[in-house]
Amino acid sequence: MTNVEVFGVAADGSEVQRISIERDGLRACLISQGATLQDLRLAGHNSPLVLGYPSLQPYLKNPNYFGATVGRFANRLKGGVADIAGQPHLMDRNTTEGHHIHGGHDGTATLNWEVAEHSSTHVQFETRLADGHMGFPGSMDVQAIYRILPAQTLEIEITATTTATTLCSFAHHSYFNLDGGRTIDGHRLRVLAGEYLTVEPDGIPTGDIADVINTRFDFRSGRSVEPSNGLDHNFCLSDQRRDLHPAAELTGADGRVTMLVATTEPGLQIYDGQGIGGANAAGLIGTTYGPRSGLAIEPQLWPDAPHNPLFPSAELHPDDVYRQVSQFSFTQPA
Repeated sequence: MTNVEVFGVAADGSEVQRISIERDGLRACLISQGATLQDLRLAGHNSPLVLGYPSLQPYLKNPNYFGATVGRFANRLKGGVADIAGQPHLMDRNTTEGHHIHGGHDGTATLNWEVAEHSSTHVQFETRLADGHMGFPGSMDVQAIYRILPAQTLEIEITATTTATTLCSFAHHSYFNLDGGRTIDGHRLRVLAGEYLTVEPDGIPTGDIADVINTRFDFRSGRSVEPSNGLDHNFCLSDQRRDLHPAAELTGADGRVTMLVATTEPGLQIYDGQGIGGANAAGLIGTTYGPRSGLAIEPQLWPDAPHNPLFPSAELHPDDVYRQVSQFSFTQPA
């Protein structure tokens, strides 16, 4: 039976809904604020699989974007500027270095989405972004659909259409911690990518597509996630969006839970949470989160694409439909 409840009141006075969906021992709790995955639990496993909060208040700021749907342009856009359909545009600059990130200060992670439909195994959120919102051209209709599929799989589908050529790159922004530890140290990560994007100190890609061989970014055979990795980088899965394909595998330090990630997206931003902080609120584990409490694994297009012609294009045209699908599947050893 679907569980729907009022989770609180958003900044605009609207009610924030919380919907629980479940199948085959996997249970997800979603909130309309930010179209956010608030909690994720696996039967037989005591701790939550994602970072989140038991109450609404921390989500009204959510500086770490826990579980949110971020856009209309995920990740970084250098200087907040881009030529779109041959015309220069200035987008909202919301980083200390003067760049645009995750849709701007009023991006989709900050909005209270509409619950369009739901069942015991799925929920669909919808929102509309006005023409000019955060500087982007085109009115945009966006849907984020969460489904629990058989075999303990969470599927996230994000679609969008626009009335004018615009930039469009959404990402789901959960932080995963599969063993309930205070940090993700000792988690084992495998990434099916032979290349990654080098970045400047402010996180903006240099434009170079580098080989992972003989670098700390070579996770092809799997390696432990440690502070020395210094992860906040895009791994290049392909040079264009394609059919759903395996992308990564993450196992908790205790070896009790493994998560398999598949996606349609050409990029996978992996961030080790070194900057987590800013919310003095107890999380799902009952204590506050700190640096490296979780690992963000974000399927998306490559960051700063408009300034790099060799990157997959982030332009969306009025006659097209943006669609990305990602699946997070969980297994436990017998």
